[in-house]
Amino acid sequence: MKSSNARNTLTAVFEGIGRYGIFFTETVRWMFRPPFDAKNVIIQMLEIGYKSIPVTSITLFFTGMVMALQLGRVMDSLMSGSSIFIGSGVTISMFRELCPVLTALLLAGRVGSSIAAEIGTMKVTEQIDALRTLSAEPIQYLSVPRFIACLVMTPVLTMITDIVGVMGGAFIAFFSLEITVDKYIDNILQYTDLTDLTTGLIKSIFFGMEIAIISCYQGFNTVGGAEGVGKSTIQAVVKSSMAILISDYFLTYIIRFFE
Repeated sequence: MKSSNARNTLTAVFEGIGRYGIFFTETVRWMFRPPFDAKNVIIQMLEIGYKSIPVTSITLFFTGMVMALQLGRVMDSLMSGSSIFIGSGVTISMFRELCPVLTALLLAGRVGSSIAAEIGTMKVTEQIDALRTLSAEPIQYLSVPRFIACLVMTPVLTMITDIVGVMGGAFIAFFSLEITVDKYIDNILQYTDLTDLTTGLIKSIFFGMEIAIISCYQGFNTVGGAEGVGKSTIQAVVKSSMAILISDYFLTYIIRFFE
């Protein structure tokens, strides 16, 4: 009985992954078919990217501050004066892991929930069926603009949070650890390279795709009225967050072979 339940669960998991894969394939296919709704894409970029700058910037600024404070104290306790290397420590950790992952998680909460709720509401109110009667493809009209916007704006937001996070570390280094800004910057330039930055940006591209596909899929498969919209919204956030954290490990493992 237990083996049968485990087999059924595993089968359901792979079936779910397959459905997401099919939805991803359909979204990509409709990306390259006219008409191209550039206006809708720009609107989604503003909604997903521009309006997310405050929450992501503030969060990652304080994350950089915490990183610098924690690392600086530990480094000095192990070896006096070693906190001079805090600049590279904060920068590498922010570039490679914290900025892409935390930015994506914040987007999953803010943007993923919004996408799932918006499309889910259209589904239960039969607006998606109305699009089909007007000879408009719902995936092209609803999913493609959000997919492109997430694909482009997630790396852009990650670059912004990279800068803001390093600035947060510099703030603590100067005021708490008594490390001058020029020494902080010199240490960054000496021990970090372009690979640290590109690693995080590559990850953010995949994270953006995951947020868009999972959130749109949940919206398109909403059933049950207002209660169903709420469930789809929750599932979009939870599944996007899980996908981000799980894929982060595999992306890190794969990228190591190309460094």
